[in-house]
Amino acid sequence: MRLLMDSFWRAAAYCLHPRVIALSVLPLVLMAVLSLGLGYFFWEPAVAWMRAWLHGWPLFGTVMGWLQGLGFGGVQAAVAPLLLVALVTPLVVVLSLLLVAGLVTPSVVALVGDRRFPQLDKRHGGSFFGSLFGALWATVAALVVLVLSIPLWLVPPLVLVLPPLIWGWLTYRVMSYDVLADHASKAERTELMREHRFTLLTLGVLTGYLGAAPALVWAWGALTVVLAPVLVPVSVWLYTLVFAFSALWFTHYALAALEAMRAKAASVQVAPADAAWPAPSAVLVEQGDGSSSPSRPYAPTPLPPP
Repeated sequence: MRLLMDSFWRAAAYCLHPRVIALSVLPLVLMAVLSLGLGYFFWEPAVAWMRAWLHGWPLFGTVMGWLQGLGFGGVQAAVAPLLLVALVTPLVVVLSLLLVAGLVTPSVVALVGDRRFPQLDKRHGGSFFGSLFGALWATVAALVVLVLSIPLWLVPPLVLVLPPLIWGWLTYRVMSYDVLADHASKAERTELMREHRFTLLTLGVLTGYLGAAPALVWAWGALTVVLAPVLVPVSVWLYTLVFAFSALWFTHYALAALEAMRAKAASVQVAPADAAWPAPSAVLVEQGDGSSSPSRPYAPTPLPPP
């Protein structure tokens, strides 16, 4: 528990580091660049295609005629652009987050390793393809268990426990591999994940609950639609910041545990099998006056010659 809390406060403090702040803002920059680039090259053809698709629906013509009769004829020109923005924005957000997710963990591990653990040897027990394969199979396994557990969500307490537990396990598997890929050997990573399984799983569940926090910015009721241009960047920034904090928390905990495990292994020294026995020590012999004096080590008296 002490190591868990210590790594928590260190991760929170590292969130104020300029590199972490820059990483949290990076998705917003990518969103702006992608939006401007897509708008410059594809906006007008995409709006024309959307209008043609909408006019192909008889129901759309009926609704627009009804709105025009009520004096809202100008709405028809704005429907296609608004619908296009609503469809493209989630794709841009997800793409930006995925790009940043591939940059956050390696950058965070390098930051913590250089600043706090510069003497910790890198044994490179992981690889990019190992991380990719591990993340894919863990994600598939988590999704399968999540789908199979849906009937249990009808029990009120379980709906608050099962999804965070499943996503916490997924976070524990993926993050533990990624943060130890450079510093730990394969055997060290396996041993550390076995020894600290419960604590790492707890850490994954806690970060899973933290990942749901950015969704609270959408709890504005009817104002959500009006404030969407502001809420989308804010929620993306919060998601990235929570992800960076989770990576920092796992990194501080895992590298500190790895350092302690290596120190413990180095302190265990086994005497060599062919070590010589120590020489016999002198024995105190009591004299007649009550004093004592050391005697010579025992040696057999040689027999006289025949």
